[in-house]
Amino acid sequence: MASANLLRSSSISHATFTTTNPCRNNRFANFRPVNPSDRRPVFSSNYQYKPPPIAVQAQSKRGLLQINEEETASPADLQFEAPLKIVMYPDPILRAKNKRVVTFDENLKKLVDEMFDVMYKTDGIGLSAPQVGINVQLMVFNPAGERGEGEEIVLVNPRVVKSSKKLVPFTEGCLSFPGINADVVRPEAVKVDAQDITGAKFSVSLSRLPSRVFQHEFDHLEGTLFFDRMTAEVVDSIRAELLALEQKYEDRTGLSRPESIETRKRWKAATGFGRS
Repeated sequence: MASANLLRSSSISHATFTTTNPCRNNRFANFRPVNPSDRRPVFSSNYQYKPPPIAVQAQSKRGLLQINEEETASPADLQFEAPLKIVMYPDPILRAKNKRVVTFDENLKKLVDEMFDVMYKTDGIGLSAPQVGINVQLMVFNPAGERGEGEEIVLVNPRVVKSSKKLVPFTEGCLSFPGINADVVRPEAVKVDAQDITGAKFSVSLSRLPSRVFQHEFDHLEGTLFFDRMTAEVVDSIRAELLALEQKYEDRTGLSRPESIETRKRWKAATGFGRS
């Protein structure tokens, strides 16, 4: 996810695409499976969860109303140097606002190619642009997690237009949080409006694994990290690992950590889609 790491799943067939040009050569999102030698599932349903009092569907509408207020990306915002590198927590890039893409050119295609390349090399099945230091609304994923297998998916400027009432817990991992896996509760299915690599608009309905990967990456585009959606109890179980990443950031950059899990005394798991 965000470079999520997920298990292989037959659910990759549970994606329905509706476009005005079904013959378009689209590339779609990608998430990578757990290493076969690692038997610990990255997504697993292993605890009882009580849904939050606020309806996810109602909150999703708020994000749709903000589209006109969003800043658009300039060509300079999409410039990059290969090879891309994964941005690690707590780098502020992961919390920065991501601009809408309005230029669909060869540079964007090259960026997508580079994102898939780093995703595969780091054993991911999904990756968002801010995770490689580019603050624009772009994600890639492939539930098969292997180059040449499954379907590569590219979503530009995605919007959630509908989500299921059924909420499902699964164990997620993230390339920006190496070695950390924990339970996150999300809607089982979502319907998404987006643009492809050429700028053409389309709608897609996702469920199970593809839905899970999309939601993880979409959160990155909204500046939301996967531990924001965890319960206080789950966060406590990974607190030491989060603090270790924060310390590594200080050691690597010589800068003070821009955020810390220790400063969040009262914890409430995030719900809905879009920035709170």
